[in-house]
Amino acid sequence: MEHPRRDPDIARAARLIASASRAHMLKALSGGRPLAASVLAEEAGVTPATASVHLRRLTEAGLVVGEQRGRHHYYRLASAEVSTALEALAVIAPTVPAPVASLRVSSRENALRRSRTCYDHLAGSLGVGLMETFVSQGLLTGTPKAEEDGRGPDLPAAYGRALEYHLTGKGGEVFGRFGVDVARLSTRRRPVVRYCVDWSERRHHLAGGLGAALTGRFFTLDWLRYGVSPRVVHLTETGRRGLADTFSFEAPA
Repeated sequence: MEHPRRDPDIARAARLIASASRAHMLKALSGGRPLAASVLAEEAGVTPATASVHLRRLTEAGLVVGEQRGRHHYYRLASAEVSTALEALAVIAPTVPAPVASLRVSSRENALRRSRTCYDHLAGSLGVGLMETFVSQGLLTGTPKAEEDGRGPDLPAAYGRALEYHLTGKGGEVFGRFGVDVARLSTRRRPVVRYCVDWSERRHHLAGGLGAALTGRFFTLDWLRYGVSPRVVHLTETGRRGLADTFSFEAPA
């Protein structure tokens, strides 16, 4: 007996994200860390009661997952695909100039553009700069995919798939010495190398298993630390020296 075809309910997902409050919550969660409901309410600029309603809808739709920790509820994105979808939408979303409400808001926006997490890998100008360094040093190689319609490889519609980046032999050696088990990464279902089109830089940052493993290693070595705001990460002075010594990458001051 054939099962009836079930198409993805894109309209439902779009309606959920179309709410400004829920979009703010999802963006806050796209950094990969579980956040308390109270933090998400503050991010969305709504009351805790209203936040609970929004979070219940997101949970029922399978976009976020909640868990109880003591007296507090924490939430995280249900999968990396949710973060990927948000990042892709940010690339094609129209930019609307908005007045800066305070120095704090301006500083936070600058910090997000400088260095942030995109689920479990590094993004922002720091992530883009590292990606370009890996390619220029021959640790990764990128090849455009053939476009049947001749539109070119950099359209947002081909988000993360218009180019094929591959780990080179040299890259495997360098990343291996750095403490990343490349052989183990290749045995998992997740692609070792993928990329995202960075929404703030409009260039590529490293995703996939390698991007996640490197970012995790940066945190373990205290090269990166989480900021106060969700998604924001800061490069430490140790990290600045480490990136220079290990990858010949000079992070901007």
